[in-house]
Amino acid sequence: MTTILISSRQDPIDLWREALAVEMPELEVRAYPDIGDPAEVDYALVYWPPHGLIASLPNVKAVLSIAAGCDHILADPQLPPDLPIVRMVDDYLTAMMAEYAVYGVLHFHRDMHRYRHEQLAQRWSRGWPLYTPDTAVGILGLGAIGSDCARKLGALGFQVHGWSRGPKSIDGVLCHHGADGLLAMAARCRFLVCVLPLTGQTEGIIDAGLLSAMPTGGFIINIARGGHLVDDDLLAALDSGQLGGAFLDVYNEEPLPPGHPYWHHDKVWMTPHVAGELVPRSCAKSVVANIRRIEAGQPVPDRLDKVRGY
Repeated sequence: MTTILISSRQDPIDLWREALAVEMPELEVRAYPDIGDPAEVDYALVYWPPHGLIASLPNVKAVLSIAAGCDHILADPQLPPDLPIVRMVDDYLTAMMAEYAVYGVLHFHRDMHRYRHEQLAQRWSRGWPLYTPDTAVGILGLGAIGSDCARKLGALGFQVHGWSRGPKSIDGVLCHHGADGLLAMAARCRFLVCVLPLTGQTEGIIDAGLLSAMPTGGFIINIARGGHLVDDDLLAALDSGQLGGAFLDVYNEEPLPPGHPYWHHDKVWMTPHVAGELVPRSCAKSVVANIRRIEAGQPVPDRLDKVRGY
């Protein structure tokens, strides 16, 4: 019997049980804190697990992330250093993130932010739209999610640019890389959409330098991690008019505390970290596929590279 322990304060454990039973009926599913005998646990499926939980499982073979990123696992100072960590790569999650990116771009592109203010002021004020083929969108991060965002925005007729740490090539996307490529891309893009993994190299990447490189009146859409964004720099760019608006789904502190300037800022549109939800009936397929690979001694393509951080 293979045993998996689920630990998450926010995910629907019952739905995970049902979905995993469909994909792997022989899998025993336990939910924290009802661990049973820790020595019997083979896998841990987690989101922000309690520090020390993974280390308390002496025979665990791998930690599976209930998130596209793994920062919530790496935050545990007691995490065994050689334990494999497996990222969540799921087609439906990717599609949801791309939907949100497209929505955020279209929201500003079609002036919905301005029309909302006009509605509240009871003003009938029409504007003149931008020409989509002349409008450039830059995607920060060209992994599975970023590539899908790029394809879908390109299908709508936008000029699509993409940035990654190293060189990449994607049909229909003008790819940039490295520090110089980042600023060069920002200078050409009315929109920047961040879907980067959070690493030591990408933390604070959306800062005053990047924002000042963008054309005046541009827009930021962050659906990756709050740590990518320097809050004070964004607020300064919004207040000075350098930026026209920001669509934020992630924050440096979550939940966002009362009194934070974002709550009532008229250029900030917010959602509570919902851009991509992990739907168990879809994600269970990925979880079980990776368990079967590990059990068979096969390579796991979604394994976290701890040096790169993704």
